[in-house]
Amino acid sequence: MAVSRETDVKEVFMARRIVLTSGKGGVGKTTVCAGLGIALAKRGARVLLVDADMGLNNLDVALGMEGRVVYDMTDVLRGRCSLRQAILQDTEYSTLSLLASAHGSDDSEFPSAAFRRMLAEAESAFDFVLVDCPAGIDNGFHRAVCVADEAIVVTTPHVSAIRDADKVLSLLETYNLHSVSVVVNRVRGDLVAGGSMMSAEDISRLLRHRALGYIPEDDCVTVYAQLGRLGKGNARSDMAMTYIAENIIYGTRKVFDCTEGYKGLFGKIKTYLRRQI
Repeated sequence: MAVSRETDVKEVFMARRIVLTSGKGGVGKTTVCAGLGIALAKRGARVLLVDADMGLNNLDVALGMEGRVVYDMTDVLRGRCSLRQAILQDTEYSTLSLLASAHGSDDSEFPSAAFRRMLAEAESAFDFVLVDCPAGIDNGFHRAVCVADEAIVVTTPHVSAIRDADKVLSLLETYNLHSVSVVVNRVRGDLVAGGSMMSAEDISRLLRHRALGYIPEDDCVTVYAQLGRLGKGNARSDMAMTYIAENIIYGTRKVFDCTEGYKGLFGKIKTYLRRQI
């Protein structure tokens, strides 16, 4: 449901649960999840980021919180702490919080029902709950998707990633989700403009699902994600993430043009120079 931009987020949405999945690793899903959480928090939303990847969790690293994690969701399940104690608040964005996963924990000891009860207890304090789904389509995928009302499938302009995204989209049709959309990450605008890379629009049409957003390739994002300083990328990637956040909040359909700056004579010169580096 679209709302006016002047409307306070907290007065409109209560705990929209969105799972971010990809089908395969290496497409930047966790970075997109963290970046989207920051973009929503910047708009005044109360956001809980949940790392649903048992064993290969990296959401705390992307947010620069790995050194602050004392309790995780496994500790909550085992009764070692309360849910409130396990939820960490970001030091830079006051409305952004994280529920960390346990590194190397046994996936079988965390059933979907327990995960669903845990998030049900937390959601009343947040506007958005973003669940970072583990790669693949095994039990971890089901556990993450079964708590969500909406899904975002992250892919890149590569054949293997698109193929796996298509498989995940087909599987998501078996769940009772309100909406399913696609985010195309790491789009090289120069290659798209030159005709050597499939455009984000072509990918969304091929996958037969609405494109929630397109994110350009940005080396700064990769570096800052490793340093735990997401939200400090260049203006193009920041704008792309802002568009995605606003599309989620307000129901708009504005997407970033990754080919901007690579068209016309000067664009061709810029593309040529980039390929020489």
